[in-house]
Amino acid sequence: MTNVIQLESLDKAPVQTVPFPYFKVEQSIYPEQVQAIIKSFPDISDGGSYNIDDVDLQEPFKSLITSIDTPEFRRIICEKFDVQVMDLPMMITLRGYSRQKDGRIHTDSKTKVATILIYLNEAWQADTGKLRILRNGHDMNDYVDEVTPGPGSLVAFKVTDNCWHGYPAFEGKRQSIQINFLTSTAAGNKHRFFHRLSAKLKRLISGRKSI
Repeated sequence: MTNVIQLESLDKAPVQTVPFPYFKVEQSIYPEQVQAIIKSFPDISDGGSYNIDDVDLQEPFKSLITSIDTPEFRRIICEKFDVQVMDLPMMITLRGYSRQKDGRIHTDSKTKVATILIYLNEAWQADTGKLRILRNGHDMNDYVDEVTPGPGSLVAFKVTDNCWHGYPAFEGKRQSIQINFLTSTAAGNKHRFFHRLSAKLKRLISGRKSI
């Protein structure tokens, strides 16, 4: 599968600078392909993030992942946020299920230069679970923008000291891809190690509950 990501839509999306640099695209994946990609999203029924290397990828979802790590995608991030990510390591993680404790207000780690989120849900009927771009680190209702995690919606932001974001508590299926450009290979290895360890612990706990 080719031309999965609508790069022209990302290119044209205006960058907002308040309260920190970000942009969003309602449909980042071509409409005729998005439903098949959603259906092939890996089966993740536990909370938390999973390394892309630790899940079984099937087509056409696999083609989407391949289309993300391209010079064209990286160029857009460079130009939008005035950062140099062409040669930086990329980390991709998946989330398939949101717990009540997820979505709390936070900023991303300083080992991350930029974050891109692509949501892959067939529809979104819930009032909660929508990502909010926040003005501060303590008030979920003080937000400048809200992103519905629908079929192919995308939000990208430059990681800054004040890149506060989060979403009102939601429990249930909430599928997303998180792409991060990292400051170093060592930072990537550290992130992947903890994601892998967390996944192993969740599988261990789940296995004990089923005994």
